[in-house]
Amino acid sequence: MTCPVTAVRRIIPAVQPLDENRIRKSFVNCSKGEAQRLALPAGLAGLDWSEVDFLGWRDPRAAQNAYLVAPYGDEVVGVALRAAAKHRSSVKSSLCAFCGTIHAATDVSLFAARRVGAAGKQGNTVGTYVCADLACGLYLRGKRRPAVHNPVDRAPLAERVERMLANVARFLDEVTTDNAG
Repeated sequence: MTCPVTAVRRIIPAVQPLDENRIRKSFVNCSKGEAQRLALPAGLAGLDWSEVDFLGWRDPRAAQNAYLVAPYGDEVVGVALRAAAKHRSSVKSSLCAFCGTIHAATDVSLFAARRVGAAGKQGNTVGTYVCADLACGLYLRGKRRPAVHNPVDRAPLAERVERMLANVARFLDEVTTDNAG
């Protein structure tokens, strides 16, 4: 299942309201049982979907577990993620691969997603550095501020969101490609 980057072009909001059942059924890189057991984000019922470009959250009971549910082509796709263990680094700041926000190095995490199909069963993963709190849309809208100064992006919000969703789609392209063999 591949999604050309141009297919993510859509009018904000990108994600229509999702219920628990639709979220759980969207996961492509874990078993149905794992999808049924994963912890959904707190406050899902009261979420303002008009400002949700993709749904990303970390499991409060197991912080290394995270989840991403995003528009992908004409559907919504969910992927289970695993955050790498934090290591002290000499790097002072890092860039989110999705939204482009510059953060203190501790506020960006390496997230790995198991690939779909035989590749995933063989242990193949895809990783990317993303806002540790998966709140990219809030940073784009100025509703959350990083600890590190960021240059002002004067592009219209719709263009910045489109750019972010294209980056998410590229990541999902990698996750949904079964390159075993």
